[in-house]
Amino acid sequence: MAQLIQEKEYLYWLSQAPSIGAVTIRKLWDRYHSFEKIYNIEEKELRKEKLLSGRIGAGFDEWKGQLGRALETYSKLEEKGIRYVTFLEEEYPKRLRPLYGSPSGLYVKGKLPREHRPSAAVVGARGCSHYGRETAKMLASALASAGVQVISGMALGIDGAGHRGALDAGGDTYAVLGCGADVCYPQTHFSMYLEIPQKGGIISEYKPGEPPAARNFPMRNRIISGLSDAVVVVEAREKSGSLITADCGLEQGKEIFAVPGRITDSLSGGCNELIRQGAGIVTSPEDILDFFQLQMKKKLIVDEKNENGLAKNEKMVYSCLDLQPKFIDRVVEESGLALGECLTVLLELELKGRIVQTASHYYAKKL
Repeated sequence: MAQLIQEKEYLYWLSQAPSIGAVTIRKLWDRYHSFEKIYNIEEKELRKEKLLSGRIGAGFDEWKGQLGRALETYSKLEEKGIRYVTFLEEEYPKRLRPLYGSPSGLYVKGKLPREHRPSAAVVGARGCSHYGRETAKMLASALASAGVQVISGMALGIDGAGHRGALDAGGDTYAVLGCGADVCYPQTHFSMYLEIPQKGGIISEYKPGEPPAARNFPMRNRIISGLSDAVVVVEAREKSGSLITADCGLEQGKEIFAVPGRITDSLSGGCNELIRQGAGIVTSPEDILDFFQLQMKKKLIVDEKNENGLAKNEKMVYSCLDLQPKFIDRVVEESGLALGECLTVLLELELKGRIVQTASHYYAKKL
């Protein structure tokens, strides 16, 4: 046990070294099988062994002088509610072990996904539509209710909607960040950031305090797919970052699903292309649950459920709406009500939580 603790400390130090990433760390481990020994080896020997070269090896000996500082920050992880779980430990996710370039260590607030339970990534566009957001919430809720762990990146749009759907269903969800585990990004998801570790976990390969950077997000996507058995893409443009997650999943042998969309909708371009290439089509939660050989606990009958308890005019207006937002003029035209009366009914439906105003005078149903 004492040996493991010491090895974790030296690994933590090495993982903070500039330009030394997961692949180099694993090569060093495979050669020496001790991070303490690696610390005591001179840079010129590592270069001779062709384990360090060029800018990767530059300053390695000087970095040894940072050991004390590294151990000081390591000792404060617990104060931040963060655990450092390394590939040296049994707790390290088995799903990540066979992956090339898998993180040498993970910073965790809360739990890691359970090995014996199925997990699915729910990912998509940050600038998603109301339809995409509601669909992601619905799918994640159904998956979580059936016992599937929901993995995503806590980004705006589809990612956040996936986490929210899982949380609202009382399920487990895990957020893989492109910054330190102690950094909430985006800030608008702060309440979610606090809520997720209570049922699941916040996970990052980046050191505490690391700010979000564009280069970090493609890297974290390999962890999102790596922790999942299936990747579900809800909305994605043709060059969306969500497709990186899907590509990682394909390379890792994961099952890929995509929600189809209209051919004229740019937000569906990436999903439709995935389907054209052979991804599974998602028209209901059962399409994903069938892959896991699971059944939904209850059927989704949206309109019947939501129309119960509504007055006649409320039912009339509600039936004119769907998940694609409609402008007030069209609702007035389809319902046959006067503008003032229609606005009153829409306000009542909004207060009852049956609909949402997505933009000024644009209305849509909520699932």
